[in-house]
Amino acid sequence: MHNFWTFYIQYQKSSNFTANLKVEEKLKLSVLKETDAGETRVAIVPKSISKLMSLGFEVMVETNAGVSAAFTDIDYINAGASVVAGAKEAIELSDVIVKINPPSSEDLANLKSGQIWVSQLFHRLNEDLILSLESKGVKGLSLDAMPRISRAQSMDILSSQSNLSGYKSVICGADNLGKIFPMLTTAAGTITPARVLIFGVGVAGLQAIATAKRLGAIVEATDVRMECKEQTESLGAKFISVEDDGAGVKVEGGYAKEVSEEYLAKQKAAVNKSLAQADLVITTALVQGAKSPILISQEQIEMMKNGSVIVDMAVAKGGNTALSKADETVIHNGVKIVGISNFPAQIPTNASELLSRNIDTFLSHMVSEGNFKWDMEDEITIGTLVTK
Repeated sequence: MHNFWTFYIQYQKSSNFTANLKVEEKLKLSVLKETDAGETRVAIVPKSISKLMSLGFEVMVETNAGVSAAFTDIDYINAGASVVAGAKEAIELSDVIVKINPPSSEDLANLKSGQIWVSQLFHRLNEDLILSLESKGVKGLSLDAMPRISRAQSMDILSSQSNLSGYKSVICGADNLGKIFPMLTTAAGTITPARVLIFGVGVAGLQAIATAKRLGAIVEATDVRMECKEQTESLGAKFISVEDDGAGVKVEGGYAKEVSEEYLAKQKAAVNKSLAQADLVITTALVQGAKSPILISQEQIEMMKNGSVIVDMAVAKGGNTALSKADETVIHNGVKIVGISNFPAQIPTNASELLSRNIDTFLSHMVSEGNFKWDMEDEITIGTLVTK
C-alpha cells in the first residue's frame, strides 16, 4: 500500500508540473512561390532552412516555389522544411510570410492581423499597398528599404541583385551586338575592340565595367557622384566627369536623390562624343523612390552609330532613355534599345542563393530567442518596418 501512495503522489506532482508548463510554440514561417510575370527566383533556398530553424522558425514552403531556380520540393523537405499545397494555405498557417515581390491581391486577401510580411514593398511608390497592410494589422518589412550602412551590407538585396544584373547586362549587350568585344588579330586582318559606355557607377555599373573589361572592350563610364571616379579608374575604365560646384547633385543613402536640370545638361554635353563612338551603352541610373531619370534623349540616340546597342537596366522604373520599353527591344534609326526589367531572373539559381543569404541574415538580426525583437532604436528595424 505504501508503494501505491508514493507512486500516486509522485504522479500527481508530475501531472501538475506538466500542466503548468508553458509550451512555447515555434513561429511558423512560409516561403511563397513568386507570381509576377517572368519571375523565376525564390526568396529562400534549401541551404537557408537550417539557419531559419536555428532561429526558432518552423519553415513551410509553397509547392514548386523553387522549381524555376532549380530547387525541388524534395530539396526543401530534405533540408527540414515542410511543403504546402498553395499560397492560401501557406499564409493561413503562418506567422511570418516571405516573398521577393510585393503581395498580390490574393495574398492581401488571405493575410490576417498579427502576421509579418517580408518582401520588397517599394513603400514610397506603393502607398495604397502599405495602407492595406496597416488596415489588416500586418507588419510589413520592406527588403528594398534596407539602410545603406556597413552592418547591413550582408542584408542588402538591392546590392546583391544589382551585382548580378551588371554582369548579365554586358552578356546581354554582347548577344545583341554584331561584333566581338576584344581586339583580334587574324590572317584576314585586325578587328578593333568594341567601345562600351556605362551610365551609373553603382554596384551594377561597377560590375558591368569589370565584365566588359574582362571581355576586352574599351570602357568609359559616367556618374553624377564624383566619388565614383576613383572606383571607375581602379577597374581600368575612363571616367567622364562634369565640372560642378556640388550644388547640382544631392546624394542620400548612396543614391542620387536629386539632380538639377543644369547638371543633366552638362552631363549630356560631356558624354555626347563618347556616345557617338560607342558600340554598346549600358544605363543603370536609379533614383530611390522615384522614376528613373532620362539620360539619353531621342536626339542623342539618333547621333549613335548604326548597329550600336543600348541596354537599359532602369527600364522597370521608366527607363534611362527616351525610347526604352519594359521587356521589349526597340530599334530606332539603326540603334537597338533593349529594355529588361528583371535581369536577376535570368540567373535564378545564383540570384536566389544571394537573396536567401540576405534574408536569413536579416531575420537573424531581427529575431532573438524565437521572437521578433522590434528594437525601435535600431536603424535597420526603423528603416525596414514601413507599416505603422
